[in-house]
Amino acid sequence: MKEVLFVDCCIRGNESRTRRLADRFLAALDPAYHVTRLNLMEENLPYFKGDYFVERQRLLETGDRSHPRFRYAHQFAEADLIVIAAPFWDLSFPALLKVYIEQVSVDGITFGSTEKGLQGLCRASDMVFLTTRGGFYTDDGMEMGSRYLDALHTFFGVGRYHCIAADGMDVAGFDAEGSLREAEMRAQALAASL
Repeated sequence: MKEVLFVDCCIRGNESRTRRLADRFLAALDPAYHVTRLNLMEENLPYFKGDYFVERQRLLETGDRSHPRFRYAHQFAEADLIVIAAPFWDLSFPALLKVYIEQVSVDGITFGSTEKGLQGLCRASDMVFLTTRGGFYTDDGMEMGSRYLDALHTFFGVGRYHCIAADGMDVAGFDAEGSLREAEMRAQALAASL
């Protein structure tokens, strides 16, 4: 059975259009996948500061990567498929997702530093980012969320990166529902192809 890690950062919960897109993607996955849903709104994800940061550094320096605080990194590194769902927020995504990414970015678990440079250690074949955006940002230089995750997939050693976005969700007079349905169809097709 292949493991899917679904990182849910749909901060509006059941009202989230991004969650609707993610649900469509997950429903279309082959039944051979086992999905673990990590709802970031239900996790206690602290920022790196003060004693929390100092403890992390101490654990890394002593090589104790089995400590429970690295569970997110291990979970991420061991997934066969990584699916991240988050809305477009302040030109990228909610800060909560960035805090999570800091938790999974652990030298010796998700990436390695060698004399030859950085090497990704994650086993996932694909990283999928599902998002909805109030305006039109596909192929726009101001959109930083997908660009950031695209760079991270390389950093972590994940094979391929895919972004499915529904644009124009909050534009007056635009067929937002049609845009979302079209993105759902693309998400369904992508899921069926993996």
